[in-house]
Amino acid sequence: MTVEVDIREIKEILSALNSKIDMLIENRETLSLMMLAERSLREFLEKEPDIYSIDDIKVRYQ
Repeated sequence: MTVEVDIREIKEILSALNSKIDMLIENRETLSLMMLAERSLREFLEKEPDIYSIDDIKVRYQ
């Protein structure tokens, strides 16, 4: 019986690991898309005027 219990535990651990790997892959894909969007919009956004000036900022960090 212990072999069957060990196999069941291994399957549960593998299932948990697969879930974590899937989550990491999804997070990496999201990050990649965000970086791609930032790069592709950089030129466009650099041409746009700033909405707020430094004087509009209420909190200044030194």
